Amino acid sequence: MAKCWIGLDKNSDEDALLNLSGDKTPGFDGDEEQADKESERLRGELVDLQERLYAEQKHKVLIVLQAMDTGGKDGAIRKVFSGINPQGVDVARFGAPSALELSRDYLWRAHQKVPPKGKIVIFNRSHYEDVLVARVNDLVPQKVWKKRYAHLRNFEQMLVDEGTTILKFYLHIDAEEQRERLQARLDEPDKNWKFDEHDLEQRKHWKDYMRAFRDAIVETHQKDAPWFVIPANRKWFRDYAMLTIIVDALKKLDPKFPKADFDPAKIKIV
Repeated sequence: MAKCWIGLDKNSDEDALLNLSGDKTPGFDGDEEQADKESERLRGELVDLQERLYAEQKHKVLIVLQAMDTGGKDGAIRKVFSGINPQGVDVARFGAPSALELSRDYLWRAHQKVPPKGKIVIFNRSHYEDVLVARVNDLVPQKVWKKRYAHLRNFEQMLVDEGTTILKFYLHIDAEEQRERLQARLDEPDKNWKFDEHDLEQRKHWKDYMRAFRDAIVETHQKDAPWFVIPANRKWFRDYAMLTIIVDALKKLDPKFPKADFDPAKIKIV
């Protein structure tokens, strides 16, 4: 497989995401059954790599997930990390900031939850809300949110310099796919609890969000803190693509079980 994501750069059109189909499966020519089979194999590798990472207590991994409402962040966490030892993985969810958080700088709450050695931390939404929601909903003026791209680059570079591996995923769905998923939350009783009328208000700003996501990705994509744009209408491809990228990154870290500082052969249990 050549790649399983779509890249954006500073030459990309401002409406690049509006024109991107969430049905694409870049770099993968198989069907759902083949993807599921490969995902299961990759998940087994991830379980082993995560166990080594946790035991070694050397590396830190931060996974950032961003998407529109119904974009599949929760589902991706559930499916991609199925079977992982929960001791070694934390999920940090970022909703509307509290009064305490608003009294600090906007990166304060994110910095509280970055991974320690041996851990994988998943940001379900993240510090990027402050150049997405804050921008689209005019919570801060343009001169404020525009400066934040540099803040975000510097914040992430500091984490990298201190030993954190960062992988950032934008899960891209089409507006029509979102409509169907929102409707399903109304039509299926077991999904009613997921429905939030606020999502309908945000949906009205679809084009503005696509441009905000495009700018955030282009402005903060770095070699050591890359963005991966995953077409996510097809959930099976979303999971396969994320697993491929995460497993590849952990393999490069090459975590190992620490060697014992004693001779196990000389110890007898009675």
